[in-house]
Amino acid sequence: MERVAVETRVLSKNEECAQANRQLFKERGVVAVNFMSAPGAGKTSVLEKTLPALKDDCEIAVIEGDLYTTLDADRMHSAGIPAYQITTGTCCHLDARMITRALDEFPLGDTRLLVIENVGNMVCPAEFDLGEDFRVMVYSAVEGAEKPQKYPLMFQTAGAILLNKIDLIPYAGVSLEELTANVRKVNPKAPVFPISCRTGEGIPPWTNWFRELVLGLQ
Repeated sequence: MERVAVETRVLSKNEECAQANRQLFKERGVVAVNFMSAPGAGKTSVLEKTLPALKDDCEIAVIEGDLYTTLDADRMHSAGIPAYQITTGTCCHLDARMITRALDEFPLGDTRLLVIENVGNMVCPAEFDLGEDFRVMVYSAVEGAEKPQKYPLMFQTAGAILLNKIDLIPYAGVSLEELTANVRKVNPKAPVFPISCRTGEGIPPWTNWFRELVLGLQ
């Protein structure tokens, strides 16, 4: 019972900060999108494929979360997108206070789309509201068809779900139909996009949908 009380206080404080972030984004006309996944699912690769297609529509910036290194922020810079790296050390997720502190050093300026690439973790990031408008989950299809039911929270809280690395499915013995059905069992409403960042399969429908989402939220 004591542990639950401590967790409740932590999440309550996070929610207060998240609401402040959300108000700031609203006042500045910024659409904030939280990208989540397990490690290695391909979030950064998805952003490399997605964001350049939106650069003519609005100013974009990225906040990267990772345990160590600036590798992901460096990849965004190489794609011509301003990025700020949060290194969390041993913390397996971003929280709202981290975003607030990052914005002190990484001003929004004319940004209209702020992408937050969360730390790679299948569980914890889904528990922490960052003040975002929308959540996207990237799942590596080769991790198996059963994961949506074993780790449902991230799937349940996502507004869109990308099933990445479908080009590897024939080698992994995974059924895309079974995986999609299991996603639907835990989240029947979110659109599901089977994609491959390596081959480009499925990227245009996803990018077009995401563009419409962002422009509609502005």
